[in-house]
Amino acid sequence: MKPYLILSLFITGLCCAQSQHPSTWTLPQCVEYAQKNNISVIQSEINARVAKNNADQSKAAILPTINTGAQHTYNFGRTIDRYTNTFANTQVLSQNFYISSNVVLWSGLSQYNNILANKYQYLSNAESTLQLRNDLSLNVATNYINVIFSEDILKIAEAQFDITKQQLERTQKLVDAGTLAKSAMYDLQSQLANEEVNVTNSRNNYQIALLSLQQLLNLDTLKNFEIVRPDLNIASNDLENLTVQGIYEVALKNQHSIKSAEYSLMAAEKNLAVAKGRVSPTLSATGSLGTGTSGLDKRIDAVNIVGVEQVPYYTQSGEAIYAPKTELVTSQKPFADQFKDNVNKSIGLTLSIPIFNGLQTYTGIKNAQLNALNAKYSQQLTEQNLYKTIAQSYANAKAAYEKFKANKLAVEASEQSFFYAEQKYNVGAISTFDYNNAKTRLQNAQNNLTQSKYDYIFKLKVLDYYQGKELKFN
Repeated sequence: MKPYLILSLFITGLCCAQSQHPSTWTLPQCVEYAQKNNISVIQSEINARVAKNNADQSKAAILPTINTGAQHTYNFGRTIDRYTNTFANTQVLSQNFYISSNVVLWSGLSQYNNILANKYQYLSNAESTLQLRNDLSLNVATNYINVIFSEDILKIAEAQFDITKQQLERTQKLVDAGTLAKSAMYDLQSQLANEEVNVTNSRNNYQIALLSLQQLLNLDTLKNFEIVRPDLNIASNDLENLTVQGIYEVALKNQHSIKSAEYSLMAAEKNLAVAKGRVSPTLSATGSLGTGTSGLDKRIDAVNIVGVEQVPYYTQSGEAIYAPKTELVTSQKPFADQFKDNVNKSIGLTLSIPIFNGLQTYTGIKNAQLNALNAKYSQQLTEQNLYKTIAQSYANAKAAYEKFKANKLAVEASEQSFFYAEQKYNVGAISTFDYNNAKTRLQNAQNNLTQSKYDYIFKLKVLDYYQGKELKFN
């Protein structure tokens, strides 16, 4: 049973591997996959996360700082011990333990404005990421439509090839029967060869379109990739209820590039407030708690009298005065006792008033003013470019629709022309050259209609994009 078990596991693994991606892709699936796997979007998301961390850190910056530490020091030579305040000429071991804190009480609201500036910068980065995702969605839709367009062009080329092939077979029979000259057959063979080249080129363009879409999705496989062909119908009233101003007003509310520019302006204004706040005095509160030990710190265990000695004093009669001579018995003071007895505490206020610092504060304010002004112009430019782009897209959509209608009429006329040309050719009323011309005009008209159709559909999707609508086909 072991071989069967191995085969079963292999088939299960293969099925799981194939189920990681859908066999056919809809436009929303392509957009979702591209947004999750596009490297530029991922990098933009990382930058937004960095901005979020900066915003969080600026909030934490207003909290008191707390630091602790310890020192373990050996002193050699003549030195004054900090705990016993005595001279030492030998090696002395001292230890110091401390904890300190500092908090800014006032800084001209620089810290508060810095919090807001970092917050708005994060929001601007987040909106830029969303804008990049939307731009990627539009790019995916463009490539998706191009795949459908390339496939339709391929179908037209294949259909024209089949028509010529069938006509060549009929002509071959007429030539064999002696009712047509061989030149007619040779002309059709030449036409068939040209159309075979067109089929090959169209098939290559279709494969390239598929490959471009796969690369945009950052897919790790080039096999079994197909898209769902939506039912694309063109309605005559798609543009009736749309105006440039209406689309622009909607776009101002939903386009993330506009929101990003607004947040950038707000961040620049708060950075200006931060720069101005630096001319204000800064008041800080500090505090510390420390203790330590020293190798010179001794405790007295006993006092022994070892004799008497004369002191430098005398009685009124001039007699010398003697006092007991003592000897101290000491030992190293325990670490715990020193740690408790040597505790020191401090608390204080620090006021810093900027007077002159090489014009750094003045220059910082001027640069912040210029940055705020530049951000304001950037916002205005973004809005102006948005209006221009929408106006151009709307005009392009109207022109594309008119072109589509004209090409539709051209196809209808070319179909009628080719129908009669084919009838005449079958009875020998026209030459092969005239027949091929009618057929070529029909193929060109069909290609132009297909191109104008998808061009119009794409331009409608562009207008949907600026209105904040989901990019999908009904």
